[in-house]
Amino acid sequence: QRSSPDISESNSMLPHLSTQLQRVIEQTINEKYSFIENRLNILATISSAAPFVGLFGTVLGIINSFQSIGTTGVTSLAAVAPGISEALVATAAGLMAAIPALMGYNYFRNQSRVLTNTMRNYGMELTNRFEWIVHGRLLGRE
Repeated sequence: QRSSPDISESNSMLPHLSTQLQRVIEQTINEKYSFIENRLNILATISSAAPFVGLFGTVLGIINSFQSIGTTGVTSLAAVAPGISEALVATAAGLMAAIPALMGYNYFRNQSRVLTNTMRNYGMELTNRFEWIVHGRLLGRE
């Protein structure tokens, strides 16, 4: 049987140990969350930049069409079709890159938040169990 000074001394340590455990858990969760978020920035950049790359290609395709008209003086569909086709392909390519990247970003960002919340819940449960076990041992219960 332990004497009461040991129990009271150990009980005074319990909040400190519990706080330390909570800090370590929270720091680990924040590090993992930052790691995931940094990787998601790649998808965010692709989804926001790809339409501009497509738009740039569209502008170049239209410029080619007008240059063709200016050079040949012919305004037929045959003269401008290659440039317009180039413009549409560039637009489609930009959208084909942006849409899946945006969908992936939104999906994985949501999953990251769910995972972070799950880790926080497990961290709280771990801390609670730690306190329960230590408190039980201090009182002589196992």
